[in-house]
Amino acid sequence: MTDTKTDSPSGPDTAATGAALTDALGSVHTKAKILSEALPYMQRYDRQTVVVKYGGHAMGDPELAKDFARDVVLLKQAGVNPVVVHGGGPQIGRLLERLNIKSEFKDGLRVTDRQTVDVVEMVLAGSVNKEIVSAINDQGGKAVGISGKDANLMRAKRLERRVRDPESNIEKVLDLGFVGEPGLVEPHIIDVIIQSDLIPVVAPIGVGPEGETLNINADTFAAAVAVALKAKRLLLLTDVDGVLDKDGNLVRSMTTTEALELIADGTITGGMIPKIESCIDVIADGVEAVVIINGKVPHSVLLELFTEHGAGTLIERRRLGGNRTRQP
Repeated sequence: MTDTKTDSPSGPDTAATGAALTDALGSVHTKAKILSEALPYMQRYDRQTVVVKYGGHAMGDPELAKDFARDVVLLKQAGVNPVVVHGGGPQIGRLLERLNIKSEFKDGLRVTDRQTVDVVEMVLAGSVNKEIVSAINDQGGKAVGISGKDANLMRAKRLERRVRDPESNIEKVLDLGFVGEPGLVEPHIIDVIIQSDLIPVVAPIGVGPEGETLNINADTFAAAVAVALKAKRLLLLTDVDGVLDKDGNLVRSMTTTEALELIADGTITGGMIPKIESCIDVIADGVEAVVIINGKVPHSVLLELFTEHGAGTLIERRRLGGNRTRQP
């Protein structure tokens, strides 16, 4: 007698294969649905400029840095013009420590002498800038690193801070050395770069009135660049989720008027106050909206720009939609 075998599948192995195929198809369909839902947001930012201030702990995490680089490359491929402005405070602090250069602080601000500003420029316009450029290039992008000194992008002025002596009540000016704030922004070099297939990565170094190098806070630098470029969005990547209400819940969006009310009633406190005030100034100067995002969340830039709910706290002049849901 000859054994007969059938070619038709059956049994537990076949069932397992079928279940795996169903799961795989379900995953593929889910991804396709996500891409489809992103379309109106991609259209909204098509050929628009988005300035991203990149800093905080996200810069020190290799996986998060890789995610950020992929996000930036995808933005460029999707027709957006990303401009990356980066910080580098921790890296500056570590090198100063290695070189045994002590930092003096006045009223909580680092005094930057000639020796220190040389280190700042070396770190920001050198090692940190080129690390970000390399990360973007590794993901298939074409990044180019510049600083505010290139083509006189950022003409800066010395930062002045006035404090009042509590005993004598006499106001005095703090000498912070080579610390600057934005003066005149000439964005021609960035315009030339973003109109090509290149992605600009900018170090927050400015040129002072006598040609000297001035170190500028990265948030402040990014804000000035966003205004000069008439950017659609300014994204501030930080180490916090955004603005929290008094119950500790994320405030997903608010108008500038609501932001001022939250400062007045004590909901927004501490170091978040000057950040929000800066956001309000940027919006008043023409940027459509500013978003405070936790850079430690993987792909937070894409989540913010290309999804309905965003990834942080959005601040705008007036609410575009009827509620706190992000509108395409």
